[in-house]
Amino acid sequence: MRRLRACLGAAAAVTLAAAGTTALAASSASGATSALGDRWYAAAPYLMPLDNDPPDPAAIMDATGLRAFQLAFILAPNGGGCTPTWGGTASVSSDTAVQSVIDTIRAKGGDVSVSIGGYGGTKLGQTCTDAAATAAAYQQVITKYGLHAIDFDLEEPEYENSAAIKNEIGAAKILQQNNPGLYVSVTTPGTADGTGWFGKQMLLEAKSQGFTPNNFSIMPFDGGFNGAASQTSALTKFNSILQSTFGWDQATAYAHEGFSGMNGRSDTGEYFTQADFQTVLDYATSHHMDRFTFWSLNRDRQCTPADNGGRTSGTCSSVPQDSWDFARYSVTFAGVTPPPTTPPPTPTPTPAPTSCKTSWNSTTVYTAGDEVSYAKHNWKAKWWTRNEVPGASEWGPWQDEGTC
Repeated sequence: MRRLRACLGAAAAVTLAAAGTTALAASSASGATSALGDRWYAAAPYLMPLDNDPPDPAAIMDATGLRAFQLAFILAPNGGGCTPTWGGTASVSSDTAVQSVIDTIRAKGGDVSVSIGGYGGTKLGQTCTDAAATAAAYQQVITKYGLHAIDFDLEEPEYENSAAIKNEIGAAKILQQNNPGLYVSVTTPGTADGTGWFGKQMLLEAKSQGFTPNNFSIMPFDGGFNGAASQTSALTKFNSILQSTFGWDQATAYAHEGFSGMNGRSDTGEYFTQADFQTVLDYATSHHMDRFTFWSLNRDRQCTPADNGGRTSGTCSSVPQDSWDFARYSVTFAGVTPPPTTPPPTPTPTPAPTSCKTSWNSTTVYTAGDEVSYAKHNWKAKWWTRNEVPGASEWGPWQDEGTC
């Protein structure tokens, strides 16, 4: 679905340094920090840290109060294999660039989740031999970064490969068991009916394996959607699918349901404005949904021109906005009031015009202190004068008192 998730190319390759691969222990893993509340991981918007002109996460945190980021994407190596990479090119085991981004976020009291899969590239579920091997590859990511949250973004073409989905769901279950407290989300395409045939098959696979993540999130965009009403309709229908698949009541289904939107102009030319996000946020909070996120922070800024010539961009939204407008909805979902936006400077008020004195007369004698008006200015006599035009001479008898 997310066609603007460009694979990382040579320009995104970074200087790499060796890192250990010990089993996960939050107190000793590289860069580990105390976990945030689950609501923050549920609200974390997607950020590509190595591509699509990555914004400064510290600046976003300062401007919006955001504390959690969903870093994307972990893939299989472009040449094949069952080891995790960023975007198919940058090895996780020797990464320093993404680690630096994570360190910046954690130094400001935030944290990250890592997303695996996405629209482009080859997924580990496709290349690893089974669920155990897939889980072992993802465990390297969890251990490397001391993660408390992970997202399985299951899309095309892996989405349509039943063996790969079995590996991914099995891996998610293993990671959930081996990392107590790990927040696990599963994200999949949305349709007007909630989700399509492949999405329903994925849910049935999860049921058959006895796996329940924190949430199943749908992406109601790139499928003929038009604004918030079509998105909330899809969320309502997806809730019914969760009920019928797992035997949950409506409230339990909503407690395991998430929304993953696309801010601004979608890949297929749909538009989702700030007002649409507010409507979906109101729906999500009123129904006590578990997750509210979007693709992406790289796009959460205005294009030049604002509509980007009617095109979709990976680095701006193609709708009029202030920087990080959409991130503020995630902050609100997390239960925090975002700081106010910086107001425009208050203009200096223009003083009300002074009333004009009696008009100057060329035949009248004026003495020091007398006041007159001439050429829409008031004037005060500095000494005795007659028939001397106010303002005619800089050194004349009249002192300018301003407009009237």
